[in-house]
Order: sequence, then structure tokens, then C-alpha cells
Amino acid sequence: MKKSFLMTAATVALIGIGTAINAADLRLSHQWSDQDVRHQVAQIVADRVAAADVDLTIRIFGSQSLFKAREQYRPLSRGQLDMTVLPLSYAGGQQPAFNLTLMPGLVKNHDHAARLSASPFMKTLEEKMAEDDVMVLVHGYLAGGFVGADKCITSPEDIAGLQTRAAGKSFEQMLAGAGASIASMSSSEIYNAMQTGVLDAANTSSSSFVSYRIYEQASCYTPAGDVALWFMYQPLLMNKSTFDGLSSDQQNALMTAAAEAEAFYLEEAKKQDASSTEVFRNAGVEIAEMTPEDFEKWRQLAQETSYAAFVAEVPDGQALLDMALAVE
Repeated sequence: MKKSFLMTAATVALIGIGTAINAADLRLSHQWSDQDVRHQVAQIVADRVAAADVDLTIRIFGSQSLFKAREQYRPLSRGQLDMTVLPLSYAGGQQPAFNLTLMPGLVKNHDHAARLSASPFMKTLEEKMAEDDVMVLVHGYLAGGFVGADKCITSPEDIAGLQTRAAGKSFEQMLAGAGASIASMSSSEIYNAMQTGVLDAANTSSSSFVSYRIYEQASCYTPAGDVALWFMYQPLLMNKSTFDGLSSDQQNALMTAAAEAEAFYLEEAKKQDASSTEVFRNAGVEIAEMTPEDFEKWRQLAQETSYAAFVAEVPDGQALLDMALAVE
């Protein structure tokens, strides 16, 4: 009987150790406030995983409280961070192919972005992430548009001669090719630059246009509509070794939560474009529309400038670009 009791105690102890081993506390970092859609995506994943009761906790550190905005990918790849939401182009220094995720004219609209996320092009990018011990949990793109201080901007001819802020190197190359003068600055500086006459036009995300109140300095807004020039891939990423070390129940809970978050991300991104248009319209700003013909003009210009530069700089750049452009 004594022997039987000892065996039972040992079994209980092993079960306890197993539970402790499977319990996990993950850290997720991002640069935005808790009102931002990207935080909401992270929160959905954290909440659904908690509700699954699989001994997995995700703690979210927003507003750059854990790592600076552009310093998250490297610690993620080294296992010093478990999860992050960030623009993948921030990691273009480590993997130049990632610069394609902020390339003018590569994405037409949100539904096209969703197809791109499920395409062989994205699978190839995910293979490059895997080289860095990184994997995608939630795909997502956010869109943007143009503002003009004194005129509407829908086609390349409209930007010629204007002092312009662009979002990203590839956009700067394209706009310079259209005859614009480029002023590099963060989106938080657009308001003052337009107010003081330093900028005639600017290009950034729908959410930034609203959060930084750019409608107070613009006479015309060209929002993301049926077509848009500016799309930025901003996924929720995870360290692959960390994921592989979780139990199957924990992995399943994460993937189920991620699927729900991805569907929310797509619909909310569309809503942000529409709501930004209403904010500008209510502020008395003229609303312009980019037509499919305008979009094709921009894409042709991008092929001569941004795309050509990318292909020249990245060894497999042409193959990657062709894969992306093949997605209808």
C-alpha cells in the first residue's frame, strides 16, 4: 500500500511538472496606442487564446514601451521577443525582399491585398521569414491616399513641381519620377509642414491622415477607394521556435484566434478608409477619386522608377516582383 501511494504521488508530481512546462507567457510588442486597429488585432488574439484555457497568456506592450518601432524584427528573430505587429518593410534591411510590401501600385484594393496574402508571392516571403525564425500569424494590409494643400492629386501629372512627403523610399522614387520635390519626414510632422508651407502635398495611411488632423491643412483629399496607390503590409508575426515549442492545444488556440483576427483586420481596414473620407468631407475638404486609368498611369511610372530600382538592388527581385504582379 505504501508503494502504491508513492507511485501515485510521483504520478501527480509528473502531471504538475507537465502542466508547468506547457504553460507559457508570451510578450507581444507594437508601436501604436490601444485605440489603433493593429492593437485591436493583437488584443483579439490575446483574448481568444485566454478564453481557450490552454495555459497560454499573451501580454501586449504597445506604444513602443518594449522595443522601438523599427527595432522589433531583429529581437523577434532572435527569440528575445515572442510576437509583434509591425510594417514588414521595417525589416527591409535584413531581408530586402520585404521592401516589396510597401511598393506603389502593387496592391489595388483591400480584396486584392487579401488575395496577395494567400498567394505564392506571400509564401515566398514567408520562406524568407522562416530563415529568420519568424512566422506569420495574421496577414493584414492598411491603405492610404494623398492630400493636397491647394489642389487635388489623382494622377502623376498632378504632383509635378510640388514639395511632397511620401511614405517610404519606393514612393519617394516614384514621385520624384513624376517631377515632385521630396521632403522626407515622419507622418507626425506633416501637419506643421503643410501649415508652414513646407509641404504642398503628402502621402500616408488613412488612419494617420485622421489621427494627425491633416484635414485642417488640406484643400483636397484623395482617399483609398476602389483603387489605391498606397498599401502597406503590417502583419502579426511570431517567433517560429516559440510557436513550435507550444503544445498542440496552444498552437491550435493561436491559429483559431489568428483566423478571427485576420477577418476583423480586413473589414476594419476597409472601414478606416471610408471613415477617413467622411472626416475630411465633414471638415469641408474636397474629395477626389483616383480612377483605374489614374492607377495604371502610376503603376507604369512605378515600373520605370521604384520597380526598376528594386530589381537592380535585390538578386531575386524580378522573380519576386513578377509573382506579386501575377496576382489578379
